[in-house]
Amino acid sequence: MPDPADALSEHAVERLIAYRRHLRQRLMQGCDRIYSHDLAKPEGVTPAQVRRDLMTIGYTGSPARGYDAKGLITHISSLLDARSVGGFALVGVGHLGRAILDYLARQHPEYKVAAFDVNPDKAGGVTHGCRCYMLDEMKQVLTQQSMRVGIVTVPADAAQDAATRLVEAGVCGLLNFAPVRLRVPARVYVENVDIALRLEKVAFFALASRPKETQE
Repeated sequence: MPDPADALSEHAVERLIAYRRHLRQRLMQGCDRIYSHDLAKPEGVTPAQVRRDLMTIGYTGSPARGYDAKGLITHISSLLDARSVGGFALVGVGHLGRAILDYLARQHPEYKVAAFDVNPDKAGGVTHGCRCYMLDEMKQVLTQQSMRVGIVTVPADAAQDAATRLVEAGVCGLLNFAPVRLRVPARVYVENVDIALRLEKVAFFALASRPKETQE
């Protein structure tokens, strides 16, 4: 039987993650049923898009009663969580790295996380409940803990080495915060988050949309 996950685009996966987050919020507010327009509005998509996404994963609702919130969360989770990543390996325990470790500890305590750094003063320590290791220990640690996703939070000149080590240790997905394009095998999925680029982009469009001052 075909895996419904194989039919999902990157954008569809992002929307499903967002739908699940919104559903959980509504469920906490005491709402046990939800309509497609309720999910569409926060994500800036149409109700028709929501219905198409849910039909793709084999879930349908009732035009009169909407969707069962708890049942939809369970269905989306069975799809998104089926491909277990085992845990996360973060390389670079600087300011950004520590912030991400703090977030994972608070928001996703169910995941195993290991951190790696070139600084021997950090190795052996614990940051936000996460043990830090030297880079040379990576392959052994990731093999033992079956971690499949890496997070790169090192400077640009160290990012490729970090990525290469992660891939050689068995990682098949990378979240890259370094402002460089990583050279990895085609089988490795990479999501780039260039914070500086995003800030410059926002600044450009913010200034472009600002009303021009009236010249006297």
